[in-house]
Amino acid sequence: MKVGGLLTSAGINIGLCVLFLSLYSILRKQPQNVKVYFGRRIAEEHNRLRDAFILERFVPSPSWIVKSLRCTEEEILATAGLDAVVFNRILVFSIRIFSLAAILCIFGILPLNYFGQDMHHVRIPSASLETFTIGNVEERSRCYNHRLWVHCVVLYIISAVACILIYLEYKHIARLRLYHISRATSNPSHFTVLVRGIPKSSTESFSRTVESFFTKYHASSYLSHQVVYKVGKVQKIVSGAKKVYRKFRHFKSATVDQRCRPITFQCCFCGASSNSFQLLPSDYEQESEKSDVNDSSSSLPDEECGAAIVFFKTRYAALVVAKILQTSNPMRWVTTLAPERDDIYWSNLWLPYKQLWIRHIVTLLGSIVFMFLFLIPVTFIQGLTQLEQLQQRLPFLRGILEKKYMTQLITGYLPSVILQIFLYTVPPTMMLFSTLEGPISHSERKKSACCKVLYFTIWNVFFVNVLSGSAISQLNALSSPKDIPMQLAKAVPVQATFFTTYVLTSGWASLSSELMQLFSLTWNFARRYLLRMKEDSDLLYSFPYHTEVPKVLLCGLLGFTCSVLAPLILPFLLLYFCLGYVVYRNQFLNVYCTKYDTGGLYWPIAHNTTIFSLILTQIICLGVFGLKESPVAAGFTVPLIIFTLLFNQYCRKRHLPLFKTFPAQNLIDMDKEDQQSGTMEDLHRRLHSAYFQFHDTDDVPLEGVHSTAGRDEDGSGSSGESSRKESPDDELKSGLSHPTLDGLPVSRLRNAVRSLGSVLRPQKRELPV
Repeated sequence: MKVGGLLTSAGINIGLCVLFLSLYSILRKQPQNVKVYFGRRIAEEHNRLRDAFILERFVPSPSWIVKSLRCTEEEILATAGLDAVVFNRILVFSIRIFSLAAILCIFGILPLNYFGQDMHHVRIPSASLETFTIGNVEERSRCYNHRLWVHCVVLYIISAVACILIYLEYKHIARLRLYHISRATSNPSHFTVLVRGIPKSSTESFSRTVESFFTKYHASSYLSHQVVYKVGKVQKIVSGAKKVYRKFRHFKSATVDQRCRPITFQCCFCGASSNSFQLLPSDYEQESEKSDVNDSSSSLPDEECGAAIVFFKTRYAALVVAKILQTSNPMRWVTTLAPERDDIYWSNLWLPYKQLWIRHIVTLLGSIVFMFLFLIPVTFIQGLTQLEQLQQRLPFLRGILEKKYMTQLITGYLPSVILQIFLYTVPPTMMLFSTLEGPISHSERKKSACCKVLYFTIWNVFFVNVLSGSAISQLNALSSPKDIPMQLAKAVPVQATFFTTYVLTSGWASLSSELMQLFSLTWNFARRYLLRMKEDSDLLYSFPYHTEVPKVLLCGLLGFTCSVLAPLILPFLLLYFCLGYVVYRNQFLNVYCTKYDTGGLYWPIAHNTTIFSLILTQIICLGVFGLKESPVAAGFTVPLIIFTLLFNQYCRKRHLPLFKTFPAQNLIDMDKEDQQSGTMEDLHRRLHSAYFQFHDTDDVPLEGVHSTAGRDEDGSGSSGESSRKESPDDELKSGLSHPTLDGLPVSRLRNAVRSLGSVLRPQKRELPV
């Protein structure tokens, strides 16, 4: 590809970036877009603009950039959680290392590559991009050894500085994780253990089995437990009832006869309006009684599952129980620390534990099949970058491809755009696979999807493009693993031009679209002006780590592998990281709502990917030095690979254990502090309500949600009428035998919701002509 094609791609993406950034600075000031761009917090200064015309609203301004840069790390930690800080540190590390790499490679290596052999240099826009890669260095030239030594020294400097920076980041994030653990003094998950693989007994229920097991083997630390019920339908009904309540809670009785004021909707096509409903209290009573009579015999299944949530008296006791093997059979009584209440993925708790390994195998095979099916569009995309082969296969395109602007558009912009379109299907697919694996928490599901998307993009965007990019017919290179290093050494400099355009398209343009929130903006427009819905939506999104973390780490991989071989990618990559630093900080502060936090578990993924990128870069450079017949430079690269592997092993021993479990020292100190202050008993009382299966932590609480104990085998409860005053520990140890709502069993919930649905059902009315 010519430099002109790269400039065409850069010009298009720069134009899109400027357009999107300008539109964003205008649209964020409009009152109707407050929920789109300030979903997390609605700024007070925007409320005054609701009914006034101010010219400032329609003029682009960089004020949001200034606010984003002024935000400190402590504010991000308090606002968006530790995962947001980890993502921000990944961008900071990338900016630092690639700033150094850009200075060294642009001013030190790029001239050596450009003048690598005696040739007639045309004007730069007409020059091939391969002229700026290491492939242009002539073999066995008089100054050849001097030039390759420069490449080897720069490789050493980049690797050493990258290891130092990543170690400092690892140390800093580990310290933040300890702070994150210690400040969560009232976190009920520290006292809670999730138990799966409970053996089924023919003589007693799961609840009695759990109680007998833990009172026998953990009597000194066991507090109480709750059995997990398979009540997905009940939870859906509860969620639906709460949504209905949220929609109609703003209605207030305004007349003497206590009628609700009617709602009117205006048709966006004919302009007619219609009353939605009018409700009388007598209507509610009649419908409720009718529903009770008709559906009194109906009930919902409340089947016990082979899983339970067990509470312990101290944090240290819960940690010990979660980490040790309970029985000689590893498939029974499997214990793990419970996720936070908002993070639990209840549907997967109902899955039999013995079924999980089958699900892992099936999802692994499905991911591999999907990765190989993706070779079809990648091979087609690579054909667009090779006009000679494209003209041979499609002769009718020769007339079109002879035009200069069409050549620059097809080779410089179109391939990366098509690849980006196909890549949009990857995150939803991998999220589906991760859900089928059976994770017990939403954060674990998203982290698993993040790893799958990362592996997928590294394989299909980097390796497949490199190994099959030099020629479409060379897919058999994948069948000979021993030749892969040499294939990488030959093909990476050639494919560096495609990677540069990919950074422009996937990086700059995607950041602009992320800032614009195109999907939310479109839905907001349709809801307001087509559906004529005046109330703001309550839907708030969480940050898509499973899509953004792989994207940033892939760009880092491309930067490391191309820095020494094709340094022309570094300025574009550095601009991407700087723009991402500003955009993502703005999104964390204003747009996304943090529902759950992994406690910084995305950093080990970033660390491992960075180490893999460094080692891959060193192996490719080793192959290039071998192809250029420089044994001295190749020999000095081998110790660098060994040093990087030893450094990674040291980091795994020094810092990684902090990300796998909680330190007992911190938990014991927290337990002693709570016992001395007298807050431990209060924490014990709140454990059941914190992990109640039907409880929802949204803005519509279920008043009176609690658990009853002492349920007999025939289904009758006897503890509710007991006049004996029980201690908190006795009350908690009684366990959750049957969930209730305001004293009513869950089986009556369907009747209540049906009554609510019949009451809120709109009456049929004719539209006025």
